[in-house]
Amino acid sequence: MSFLPLILLVVVFYFLLIRPQMKRNKEHRNMIASLSKGDEVITGGGLAGRINELGEHFVSVEIAENVIIKVQKQSIASVLPKGSLTES
Repeated sequence: MSFLPLILLVVVFYFLLIRPQMKRNKEHRNMIASLSKGDEVITGGGLAGRINELGEHFVSVEIAENVIIKVQKQSIASVLPKGSLTES
């Protein structure tokens, strides 16, 4: 009976902390796997651009006309809807 509060605490931590983090990680892996040339993305550092070239571990992102940078795939934070960069 003295282990009941400890078990309850572990269950609460699982549902409030561990499970949501695992879900976010899975969604991010799926997003990285579905990247394609021409997608508009935002990097973890806040740079917005269009994917120019895809590699196994790196992505070339055009952040301005004739300005291309290479970033790691894992640093892509989100994919924007098509046409988002031309609106700004």
